[in-house]
Amino acid sequence: AEDLFARAAQCGYEALAITDECSLAGIVRAWEASRATGVKLIVGSEFALDCGLRCVLLVQSRAGYTRLCELITTGRRNSAKGSYRLSRADVERVVRMPPPGVEAGEVAGEGCGLFALWLPGAEPDPAQGRWLRLLFGERAYLAVELHREQDDAARLARLQELAARLQMTAVAAGDVHMDVRRRRVLQDTLTAIRHNLTLAECADRLFRNGERHLRTRRALAAIHPAPLLQASVELARRCHFDLKEASYVYPKELVPPGHTPTSWLRQLTEEGMRRRWPEGVPPKVAAQIEEELALIAELKYEAFFLTVEDIVRYARGKGILCQGRGSSANSAVCFALGITAVDPAQTRLLVSRFLSKARDEPPDIDVDFEHERREEVLQYVYGKYGRRRAALAATVIRYRGKSAVRDVAKAFGLPPDQIGLLAECFGWGNGAAPMRQRLSEAGFDPDNPLINKVLALAAMLEDMPRHLSQHVGGFVISDAPLSTVVPVENAAMADRTIIQWDKDDLETMGMLKVDCLALGMLTCIRKAFDLVEGYRGVRLDMATLPREDPATYEMLQAADSMGVFQVESRAQMAMLPRLRPKTFYDLVVQVAIVR
Repeated sequence: AEDLFARAAQCGYEALAITDECSLAGIVRAWEASRATGVKLIVGSEFALDCGLRCVLLVQSRAGYTRLCELITTGRRNSAKGSYRLSRADVERVVRMPPPGVEAGEVAGEGCGLFALWLPGAEPDPAQGRWLRLLFGERAYLAVELHREQDDAARLARLQELAARLQMTAVAAGDVHMDVRRRRVLQDTLTAIRHNLTLAECADRLFRNGERHLRTRRALAAIHPAPLLQASVELARRCHFDLKEASYVYPKELVPPGHTPTSWLRQLTEEGMRRRWPEGVPPKVAAQIEEELALIAELKYEAFFLTVEDIVRYARGKGILCQGRGSSANSAVCFALGITAVDPAQTRLLVSRFLSKARDEPPDIDVDFEHERREEVLQYVYGKYGRRRAALAATVIRYRGKSAVRDVAKAFGLPPDQIGLLAECFGWGNGAAPMRQRLSEAGFDPDNPLINKVLALAAMLEDMPRHLSQHVGGFVISDAPLSTVVPVENAAMADRTIIQWDKDDLETMGMLKVDCLALGMLTCIRKAFDLVEGYRGVRLDMATLPREDPATYEMLQAADSMGVFQVESRAQMAMLPRLRPKTFYDLVVQVAIVR
């Protein structure tokens, strides 16, 4: 997106439509690029229906955006991860769906809020255009895509005649796949990777030329008749939706009748304070809790803390050990609510460490659950809010040196053993050795043109998105169906659904995420608690563990911390004998230094 919008600004474009196929996974990045360059973003998506019809839907208004998200969700939920399936009936249902707040049968303001661009095939089927015209009315357009091929003149005449016959406006469209022409070799390579073929096997899957880039306005004027270009500009100006209109509301049902989120959070906190400090709350802690509650109310994050408290209460009711961490978890309110076992009376934490009006960042609470029982917690969240209102966040997996060179080398037809050796040249064990030396040591000729081409393309591919995966446990929960804000799709794992945005997108859009993570160490601790109770008749929990036990710190000072969460890495184990922690706060400092 950044490359496309930079090129569009350079060419003097007024607007740019991003229309990934049945996806809005890149739209937040596009929105950021749009704001950075001043080129208007038009939100859209391309679809290939099971009847063979291909079209692009462009968003005009908030109602149209809701329908587009719902249509993408329908297509993705109809199929396994990585694919989609849509029928004409699916499109008809979503397009005629009343927007929120409008009863079925009422006039929905600007209509469906979408424009449809028909993408005719090599042999256009007029029946497809008639169906789109019947469904969308004057909002149906015929896209004319010309790429300097031998039949451009004949195709232009044919499509203009067809548009006139169907009473559809013809518009110029680009079918853009790259920012500049010279990236065609990268586009071809990505096509081969996507189809799991070598470049030699791709044949007609590759474009005939490099014209599917953002061409200059002069080049476009030489290809398309002026009325088609003018129609495109007018259509772009009719699309006034801005992604900031995609409003998101946190669930309200956790607040009982007669309470506001603020009053209910205060009541739960006060009940927790009486449990945590039966002999009276230390004055310093009481003042800190008041300060935190005031800040949470000012930033309107009460619902977020209530959601985390509800999940933790469920887990504890089922005997599932859990512990909150992250900057927000280290607060007096979280200790009172039972989200964390870190006593604020024994730490030196600042309220601004976890919430800050100046930083304007959402709270960060990760809750770790026993790894053997974390799935019970995830299914509780799905069950409480329903599949339409709760889903896991996505994670964008990006190319790194090894993965990039592997995929590119495979596309160029290198044998598996050479691909493995070439990938190892990007391993950490090579230190600072120059690439030519690494190649020579692996048995490659550093001046081989094919190897150099593979390495050059791998460098271009590095840090680009490879695929969309699921977050390890970050839940997004909404008051309205999530599919009105962001498309939802099936995950590879059974009984999991994910949204198409990652954590960075969520932060940009101001959407809150609750991290329900799995930690094997908590399973070990729970089993240890069971052993202590069985042998000594004492039931411990995370908050009542004996603190500052000298024997524990003797083991830590000797780096005897294999398998101990947060201090099990080689870097942490190397630091332990040097810093020689004697208290819990010493450990906090060490973990922060190393991380």
